[in-house]
Amino acid sequence: MLGLGTLAKKVFGTPNDRKVKSVRPLIEKINALEPEFQKLSDDGLKEKTRALQERVQGGESLEAVLPEAFANCREAAKRALGLRAFDVQLMGGIFLHQGNIAEMKTGEGKTLVATFPAYLNALTGRGVHIVTVNDYLAKRDAEWMSKVYTALGMTTGVVYPFQPDQEKRDAYRADITYATNNELGFDYLRDNMKGRIEDMAQRGHYFAIVDEVDSILIDEARTPLIISGPSQDRSELYKTLDRFIPQLSEEHYKLDEKARNATFTEEGNEYLEKILWEAGVLPENQTLYDPESTTIVHHVNQALRAHKLFNRDQHYIVRDGEVILIDEFTGRMMKGRRLSDGLHQAIEAKEGVQIQPENVTLASVTFQNYFRLYEKLAGMTGTAATEAEEFMEIYKLGVVEVPTNRPVQRVDDHDQVYRTAREKYLAIIERIREVHAKGQPILVGTTSIEKSEMLSQMLTKEGIAHDVLNARQHEREAMIVADAGKPGAVTIATNMAGRGTDIQLGGNVEIKVMQALAADPTAHPDEVRARIEAEHAGERQKVLDAGGLYVLASERHESRRIDNQLRGRSGRQGDPGRSSFYLSLEDDLMRIFGSERLDKVLSTLGMKEGEAIIHPWVNKSLERAQAKVEGRNFDIRKQLLKFDDTMNDQRKAIFAQRLEIMQSEDLEEIVQDMRHQVIDDLVDEYLPPKSYAEQWDTAGLAQKLRQSMSLDLPIAAWAEEEGVDQEVMRERLYEASDKLAAEKLAAFGADTMRQIEKQFLLQTIDSKWREHLVTLEHLRSVVGFRGYAQRDPLSEYKTEAFALFETLLNGLRTEITEKLAKVRPLTEDEQAAMLQQMVAAQQAQRAPQPAEPEPTPAPAPAAKPAPALAAATAAAGFVEDDPATWGNPSRNDPCPCGSGEKFKHCHGKLA
Repeated sequence: MLGLGTLAKKVFGTPNDRKVKSVRPLIEKINALEPEFQKLSDDGLKEKTRALQERVQGGESLEAVLPEAFANCREAAKRALGLRAFDVQLMGGIFLHQGNIAEMKTGEGKTLVATFPAYLNALTGRGVHIVTVNDYLAKRDAEWMSKVYTALGMTTGVVYPFQPDQEKRDAYRADITYATNNELGFDYLRDNMKGRIEDMAQRGHYFAIVDEVDSILIDEARTPLIISGPSQDRSELYKTLDRFIPQLSEEHYKLDEKARNATFTEEGNEYLEKILWEAGVLPENQTLYDPESTTIVHHVNQALRAHKLFNRDQHYIVRDGEVILIDEFTGRMMKGRRLSDGLHQAIEAKEGVQIQPENVTLASVTFQNYFRLYEKLAGMTGTAATEAEEFMEIYKLGVVEVPTNRPVQRVDDHDQVYRTAREKYLAIIERIREVHAKGQPILVGTTSIEKSEMLSQMLTKEGIAHDVLNARQHEREAMIVADAGKPGAVTIATNMAGRGTDIQLGGNVEIKVMQALAADPTAHPDEVRARIEAEHAGERQKVLDAGGLYVLASERHESRRIDNQLRGRSGRQGDPGRSSFYLSLEDDLMRIFGSERLDKVLSTLGMKEGEAIIHPWVNKSLERAQAKVEGRNFDIRKQLLKFDDTMNDQRKAIFAQRLEIMQSEDLEEIVQDMRHQVIDDLVDEYLPPKSYAEQWDTAGLAQKLRQSMSLDLPIAAWAEEEGVDQEVMRERLYEASDKLAAEKLAAFGADTMRQIEKQFLLQTIDSKWREHLVTLEHLRSVVGFRGYAQRDPLSEYKTEAFALFETLLNGLRTEITEKLAKVRPLTEDEQAAMLQQMVAAQQAQRAPQPAEPEPTPAPAPAAKPAPALAAATAAAGFVEDDPATWGNPSRNDPCPCGSGEKFKHCHGKLA
């Protein structure tokens, strides 16, 4: 009897069936256009591209031109590659263009499918990114598919690590750019650390097509991308905090030696606050519980751990003034290894050796938040349906299963469950022997490299020739996979293996031709191909007669998706095939999910050694177990993302501000707003609202204005004037600060002043943001403990992170205002003294070391330097990116960089 759900599907069809049906009319339109496009010359295809570009950039929608664009692309692929796309490939391309994940079985030609939506969306002129899982595939796909794009009159770029800057910028400016997810993410972070718009590589995030989308957006999205660098020197903080730890008594802290953790008690916190206030480390009006104290709390905790949990000559030794860790398992020194998060520095402070700087995060982003920058996102994979909920919730991506070009003929056996791992592996070896004997190729899937190697040793003992795939060399991996379909081939692979290259029955013709031509470069390519194709036909027939590729999995993975990927290697494009899963009650998944109960049942049934239980119920219960694990992993990723979303909002605000500054020609208004905001804050602090003039701290305000804004004003006298209130004071301070800014503008010149403002703004934003990232990391590490106090760590993190961001913005305004208030042009005497130092340094460097002392050269005149003299020298203290160090040369003076050029023709044209 049919269930209600099954009955409804029979009557109405599944949602997926309806999506597939909805695009059929579009495919009919594309097919109807084929004869028209076949008549076009090669130049006619390119001309068609230009016409479509004009229409799209003139306002016509991509949907309107889709049939013509797809028909043009199909014709170009047929001419360039000899491949005519099937209707299901066009269908996959339409779903990608609509912003979906196209689930297409292995061997259905996903690489070609991506060209259709990529070409269509590139007509906008905004660039399309095609994302692959490794650099080898990015280069291979770009090289292969560029033939299609070139035939269409479009440009193709490929991005790879350590690429020259100009080449990378050119690759991003191409119509279609191939890159890995890592390189795209890192380039995004690097771009937002650049000082000039023209140095940025990426040109926006319009449309991305992600190949192996489940691997990139789910598996790899567990760890963020981080660019790190040396931090500022905090040696004094470590030394200061280290002095306080010996003063603590046992009631001040608790030790958890099992977890290697130490925490302060209430008494300890109170005592610490008192001694930190007395030492001036903690401001008097600030407690350890305030968000601003996060970094101090983190470092005090690390100092406590260094003293109470790490013992000299047990956990580390001190040799040649260096703290070297000891491996607790082998007792060997681990030179070069350091503890993270400031713990190593805390031990160095404890031992009184030189404190090495710690590495800190300069920029970071998660893949989830990077890929959500794109206006439109799409993906391709053979297995996405099991993670459909996560794709929709995190990325707003729907999953559509695209039908195969030919019906799947693969036979999927029920799982075979053995009581012990030993029985399971013996059964696997026996099965491999049987399959190998009849010439059927077999792919054996394992869940780890160790298990691959163990199976390999067992097969070697049995005398069965085989290949082992590992993830270390992508090029070698592709070659092994290409041979895995040969008659009698035995290939052992981990979950990582087999991506990007199909297992073709009889072997891969293209790779065989490449190998043959590499071995004998004098051979004629056509003759080599004809010979290899003839051999391949015979080999392929042998494999077909033997039953196609046999996939044997030695374990179930936590994720059904990984199992389906392995299974999908067999039965490609309507080929025959078979798949079997061999399991034991000692496997991780079986052990975690109730194998004891199953073991008792099997014992009761009198199951003998070497026998397996095979039943559809076992498959169902395993699928439920896997679904539970997938759900738990999704919840963990979702929780991590919620924390990162808080930082992402702040990251986007800071990066947008940087971009606005780099794009601005005139920053006077931004700088003035900041200056006025600082004045507002000072007036509110020293002249509180709704207070009388007698209650004002005029002396404090006058001193603060002298220190931070270089303004010497009669604040006390102004306060005694009749009718002067906070607003009048505020206006006078605005006027005085604006007057000082105008004087600086006149002294430096408008161009130079704008350049100084831009550099100061960018440098200060970057340094403050780096400090903020470290503080947020420290906050993340301590906020989890709030759960013990029945407070939600996430909401606590959000609240405190927002308060810290406000502090960052206030600090930013104050620091920039102070820097700009203190910058001034050098006087002629200062310039002359600097030039003298510079000349002496240059001559000391160039002069050969004489046997006898030579007379001291005459000092340079104090007048303006001669061009010839300046040409041989660079001003002492001259910093390329800091106009404040350039002095104040006039337009026709020699450039202080020492080039010999006039300033207006050298660094002056940047200003």
